[in-house]
Amino acid sequence: MSETVDLLVIGGGINGAGIARDAAGRGLSVLLVEKDDLASHTSSASTKLVHGGLRYLEHFEFRLVAESLREREVLLEAAPHIIWPLRFVLPHEPKMRPKWMLLAGLALYDRLGGRGRLPRSKKVSLKTAPHRAILQDRLTAGFEYSDCWVEDSRLVVLSAMDAEARGATIATRTRCTALARHEDHWLATLHDAKGERVARAKAVVNAGGPFVDRIAKAALGQGTPAHLRLVKGSHIVVPRAYPGEHAYIFQHADKRIVFAIPYERDYTLIGTTDMLYDGDLDHVEISAEERRYLREAVTHYFKSGVTEEDIVHTYAGVRPLYEDKAASNSTVTRDYVFEVEASGGAPILSVYGGKITTYRKLAEHALAKLSRHMEIPGEAWTRGAPLPGGEMKDADFANFLWEASERLDWIPPEMLLRLARAYGTRIDTLIGDAASLDNLGTHFGGDLYEAELAYLVAHEFTRTAEDVLWRRSKLALHLSQEAQEAVTRWFEERG
Repeated sequence: MSETVDLLVIGGGINGAGIARDAAGRGLSVLLVEKDDLASHTSSASTKLVHGGLRYLEHFEFRLVAESLREREVLLEAAPHIIWPLRFVLPHEPKMRPKWMLLAGLALYDRLGGRGRLPRSKKVSLKTAPHRAILQDRLTAGFEYSDCWVEDSRLVVLSAMDAEARGATIATRTRCTALARHEDHWLATLHDAKGERVARAKAVVNAGGPFVDRIAKAALGQGTPAHLRLVKGSHIVVPRAYPGEHAYIFQHADKRIVFAIPYERDYTLIGTTDMLYDGDLDHVEISAEERRYLREAVTHYFKSGVTEEDIVHTYAGVRPLYEDKAASNSTVTRDYVFEVEASGGAPILSVYGGKITTYRKLAEHALAKLSRHMEIPGEAWTRGAPLPGGEMKDADFANFLWEASERLDWIPPEMLLRLARAYGTRIDTLIGDAASLDNLGTHFGGDLYEAELAYLVAHEFTRTAEDVLWRRSKLALHLSQEAQEAVTRWFEERG
């Protein structure tokens, strides 16, 4: 007997999780399937910013920038534990974009952003501390503006958790191997560790990210290769390159920009590249050329350069951009685009593009598209709805952390900050009745205890050590190899 739902969502990245959450909250029965872990691919390989996309203004994507800046405020309210303001410093490099262009772009950026919580842009002297000691002497003037940092893979997980809380079924490590269309439903063949089963759905959302064409082929017998442009973005992580909590945005000679961002307390994140990709989508890696590109980009600005030996970690992801070949000169947009195919029976909606910042709005638009082909019982509801752990008074993380430190004074400050950032108000669920570190179970190293692993398994769809060390957290950057192996054994012993 097949499982029957209103909506089958294929893909456990940010778009799939967001659509599943929105649909479940409207009263639809939802099944989300993901062949790997949540956020295993593109959604954990971003530059980890909630931002308007300053450089998109050059491409006249004003709607995308305006929507992104509005959503920046919405997400900051919804998840203040995993999203927080970040100040960016943009040095003026006379040989590149002229000063008037930067001033005009930032003024438009501020205007499109409206009167939000974040401070507006301003001029800054680079001849004063801290920039004087960090940047090369030729750089004397620049600009500051605001955007936000986000723990990208955690945003996916929290959205999936909220979807589940509202009735959705989240099935990770579950592959959709076949889709058969009928007049009023789809039959999907699903494979997981327990074997094969069939699910019946009134509609399908293809949110496969870079795999979107592969899923379209399974459903329709043909993909949409004319519309898909796969672009790889890669990042490097180096030991902390400069003091301070601000980020830098550097213009490169090819007119692209590269960010240098404080990362995981002890590191600096540098990225991203932008290269066409036609390789293995399941194993995306940075190339030697990209490593060199990123090193050269920041070395052009920092007094102390970045060498190959400095790189301690890398990651890469592939973005599925929509290419409109009907337009003159074949334009590629960073905006999201939907294709709905319903001529042969039950509808399937495929999602192209998208970015973390606009995922909530993308979900609203996706359901609006589907409402033309099926009944959607509820209204849009996610604006103003906090994500799990984000239920803080006035979305004030600083006040929440202060109250937590008063109440949980037995937890070391750095550990408490990490747990509060990761889990927000759900920290009490993780800790349970513990009143000391000894009550948290086996100590694996650093500030990782068994209670956290147990919480992640019980509440966050976690199955393996990699899920914990690289996606639910970045603890792999901080724990010894011995500690990481102990985490692996813990999962192996659980079966």
